Amino acid sequence: MERALECVEASFVAQGNDRAINRSRERILLPHVSLHYMAGALPDSQHMGIKIYAATPEGVRFLLLLFDTVSGRLLSLMQADHLGRIRTGAASGIATKYLARADASRAAVIGTGRQARTQLQAIAQVRKLAGVKAFSRNQDRLHAFCREMSEELGVPVEPASSAGEATRFGDIVSTATTAQQPVLQGECLQPGVHINAIGANMANRRELDDEAIRRATLIAVDSLDQSRKESGDLIQGLANLGRGWDRVVELHSVVAGKHPGRSAADQITLFKSHGIALWDVAVAGFVYQQALQQEKGRELEID
Repeated sequence: MERALECVEASFVAQGNDRAINRSRERILLPHVSLHYMAGALPDSQHMGIKIYAATPEGVRFLLLLFDTVSGRLLSLMQADHLGRIRTGAASGIATKYLARADASRAAVIGTGRQARTQLQAIAQVRKLAGVKAFSRNQDRLHAFCREMSEELGVPVEPASSAGEATRFGDIVSTATTAQQPVLQGECLQPGVHINAIGANMANRRELDDEAIRRATLIAVDSLDQSRKESGDLIQGLANLGRGWDRVVELHSVVAGKHPGRSAADQITLFKSHGIALWDVAVAGFVYQQALQQEKGRELEID
């Protein structure tokens, strides 16, 4: 995670300085299967790539193709499921680094799946946590998550009895769910909280209610183009509030120093994450270089 944070932060800086190219996700939706693909390039690192994945009721299969920007040569074909989770966590870590209060020490997470784990791993790297509360509707998974993450982070991770209890506890609140209706209620947010919302990446799904959107005076996204197509939280929330997109910023502008970011200790900030290809390319490039150095992986003959 420490290396992933470095890679993803560098991709934000490149994006903010117009040294990166990102293409938003496209989807092919069929009755029982869907195909999703997204691409990006980091010319200074000489890497470009495309992530493609197919989803069925039985599961999702992720692949990433990494290319050299000079020769055009295919460098690597790698499985990108765990890579996707770790880069998504790292992006929330970078958002937390730049948008959360410097003294933020209590984290909350709604959802206890594999994405929730990398969210906490990243947040624990950028803020010194004193405690965490987690909520899930699945009690067995919730208690296992709390036990395992407490051991891993060396920080007490305790189960919350409701999403509201977790939300009221956190200086940093992350939502990592597959919810179609809001799980985070804005009335439960404490002044000065930072939110990382990583689920609900379709226009008809939401994790945050209108009040959470209303109270967030700084809203940052990974890609405005992708958010306008996929962010049910913002598409529906801004419309219901009678607001436009003019005050929504891309996070890279904060990381690159072109936007001031948080302006007050009691300000509520929101990072709405959908996941962009630049993060995949940045992290995959590092993995590829490590594989070469450590002589890992398998050589493939492709004409």
